[in-house]
Amino acid sequence: MIHNLTSDLESFKSLTFGPGLNILLAEKTAQSTDRQTRNGAGKTSFVELVHFIYGGNAKPDSIFRSDELTSHTFEMQTDISGHTISAARSGKKPARIKLLGETEHWPIKPDLDSKTGDLVLSNTNWRADLGALLFDLPTDPDAISRFGPTFRSLFSYFARRQGSGGFVQPTQQSGPQQNWDQQVAISYLLGLDASIAQQFQETRAQESAMAELRKAAKKGDLGEFYGNSADFRTRLAIAETKARQLQKQLAEFNVVPEYASMEQEASEITRSISTINDDNLIDRELVLQLRTALESEEPPAITNVEKLYKEADVVLPEIVARRFEEVSEFHEAIIRNRQAHLSAEITAADVRIAAREAQRLELDRRRGQLMGILQSGGALEHYSRLQEEAGRTEAKVEALRQQLEIAERIESTKVQLDIERARLQQALQADLHERNDITNDAIVIFEELSTSLYEQAGHLTIAATPNGPTFEVAIDAQRSKGINSMQIFCFDLMLAELTTKRGIGPGFLIHDSHLFDGVDERQVAKALQLGASHAEKVGFQYIVTMNSDALPEDGFQYGFDVHQYVNPTRLTDEEETGGLFGLRFG
Repeated sequence: MIHNLTSDLESFKSLTFGPGLNILLAEKTAQSTDRQTRNGAGKTSFVELVHFIYGGNAKPDSIFRSDELTSHTFEMQTDISGHTISAARSGKKPARIKLLGETEHWPIKPDLDSKTGDLVLSNTNWRADLGALLFDLPTDPDAISRFGPTFRSLFSYFARRQGSGGFVQPTQQSGPQQNWDQQVAISYLLGLDASIAQQFQETRAQESAMAELRKAAKKGDLGEFYGNSADFRTRLAIAETKARQLQKQLAEFNVVPEYASMEQEASEITRSISTINDDNLIDRELVLQLRTALESEEPPAITNVEKLYKEADVVLPEIVARRFEEVSEFHEAIIRNRQAHLSAEITAADVRIAAREAQRLELDRRRGQLMGILQSGGALEHYSRLQEEAGRTEAKVEALRQQLEIAERIESTKVQLDIERARLQQALQADLHERNDITNDAIVIFEELSTSLYEQAGHLTIAATPNGPTFEVAIDAQRSKGINSMQIFCFDLMLAELTTKRGIGPGFLIHDSHLFDGVDERQVAKALQLGASHAEKVGFQYIVTMNSDALPEDGFQYGFDVHQYVNPTRLTDEEETGGLFGLRFG
C-alpha cells in the first residue's frame, strides 16, 4: 500500500492515499481555455513517479533527469513486507535509493552513508530486495535463471504505463515485453510452475540459434563448416586414411644427404648408356654392311674374254695375251687389298663395340648402385615437403571432425527440441492438472468480474500448448466501447486479488485514466464500484487517475458514493502550477 508521496520540490503537490479505492482527479479550472488540456496535469506522471521510486530505469530522457526536476528528491511511504518504510530517489543520483524504516530482515541490507547518516541501497539491490520481499524472488545470482521472472516485469502488471504500451492487451504490461516474459510472469503471478515457461523459452532460444545457423549457412557465412553429416563422415574417413599413409611414409623415410648429386649422376649415366647404345647400333650396322661387301668382292673375269676370242676363231697376238694376264693380276691385287681393308674395318668396329659394351656394363652397374640408394631413401627437401603435406592433412582431418560434430549437432537438435517441447507440454498439462484449484480461481474471478460489467460473461482460458502456456481473455460485448480496456481491467483486478490472497505483490493496483478512454460511462461506474468492493474485500489498494468530467455521476449501485474515494488533492489544467509538479517543463 502507498501511504503518501512527497518531495523537496516546493511546488510538488503531496499526495496521501488510504486503503481501498483512491481516485486522483484532474479538474478543469474556471479560467482555463479550450486550448488548455488536462493531459499534462500529472495523472500519467504520477504513475511514472511510482515506477521511478520502485526502481524503474531513469534514462537521460526521463522527466526526473530534466533540468526542472533532476536536483529534487521524491519520497514515498509504502508498505514493504509488513512494515511501512520510506524510499527516496532523485534524478541527480538515480542509482541510489535512500531508505528509512525497518530493514533488518531484508536479504540485502542497506549501507550506512558515513557522510549523511542515511541508509542507502543501489538501485540494483533495491530491485533485488523488492523482488524478494514482494514476490519471493531469489537474490542469489546462482539461483536466478536468465529467463526467470524479474521484479520489474511483475511489478508493471500492477502499474501499467501508457507511454510503454501497457494498455494494448491484458497479458502484456508493455509494448516491448516479449511473449516468453508474459508466459513466465503470468504463470508466476497465478501460482503456476513458472519454470516450465522458462524451459520453453530455453528451447525457443536453442531453436532460434539453430535457425540463425541455418540462415548463415544459406548465405555462405559458415563456409564449409555447414553441410550434411554423411558427406563430412565420408570426407573424414578418406582424410584420416591419407593422414595415416603419410605418417607411415614419414616413419619409414630414410634421408639421403647426397640425394640430389646421386640423382644427377644417375641421370648422366643413363644418358651415357643411351649414347653408347646408339654408337654400338651404328657400328653394328657398319659391320653388317662391311661383311656384305666383303662377301660380294670377286676378281675380273679375264678368261671369259679369251674364251670369247677363241670361239670367234680370232687368234690374239702374244703381246695382247700378256697384257690380259697383267690386267688380271692387277685386279686380283686390288681385290685382295679391298678385302683386307674391309676385314680391318670390321675388326675395328668389333673392337669399338666390345669396348663400349664393357663401358656400358660398368656404367649400368654404377647406376644400379645409385638407384638402390635412391630407392631406399630420399632427399631432405622431399622429406620436408612430405612433413608439410602430413601437417596439412592432419589439420584437414581436425577441421572435418569439427565440421562433422557441428553437422551432427545441427541435425540432431531439431529432433531433441521436438522431444523437449513434447516433454514440456506434458509437464505443463500435468502442472495445470495438479494446480487445478489455482486456475479455477482465476477463471471464476475473471468471469465474475466480466459478468458484473456486461450481460454476457467473459472468459479466461488457460491452456497448455506446444509453445508454452497461453492465457486468453474474451468478453462477448462487441457493441460496447472500450471492450479491450475492460478486458485489461478484469485481468488486472483478477491478478491483484489472487496475488493478495497468496501474500505476494505490492499491495496496490494503479490504473491510469487512459484505461477508461472510450469506455461507456456505465461501464466506468461499474468498474470503479467493482474495484472498490474487491479492494476492500481482499485487502489491496486500488488507485485510479481520471479527469473530473470523466468521473461518472450515475450508474452506481444504491448507496455507493464515488466522491468519498476522491483524493483531496486535485490536479488542474492550470499550465504553470496546476500539475503534479506545479511547474511547466521545457
